[in-house]
Amino acid sequence: MSDAQGGDGGSRDVVVPMPLYKTVTVFSTLLAVLGVVGGFVLLDAAVMAGGIVRFVVNAVLSVFSRQVDPAVWGRLQPVFAVLGLAAIALGAVVYVVGSRFRAEGMGEDGSDETAGEDAETTDAEAVTDATTDAD
Repeated sequence: MSDAQGGDGGSRDVVVPMPLYKTVTVFSTLLAVLGVVGGFVLLDAAVMAGGIVRFVVNAVLSVFSRQVDPAVWGRLQPVFAVLGLAAIALGAVVYVVGSRFRAEGMGEDGSDETAGEDAETTDAEAVTDATTDAD
């Protein structure tokens, strides 16, 4: 991995080949979404709103003719809440780190500034041409 640090030295983008860029983008987005959704599922389990986690645990235990004691659910609420918040934070971190990658030729340093200057020059030339034609 090579840092794409331009003249200002402030860029944190990592330039990678296109196949690696696609792989990183797909899997980092997938992991980020799964982390955030899983975190909200765990937060739902923490408030015991009859969520999917409670349903799945009860369904699995019913296969073995068992039940979860309500006191056990009470002790699991803070655990689910902490795990849910951690999963959401981890999903956000994965997304941020994954967004640092770019393929070769994408958004190179200084290209945005030059494009902006060219656009301004073109607009200024168009105004000059319009006023010259009107005279």
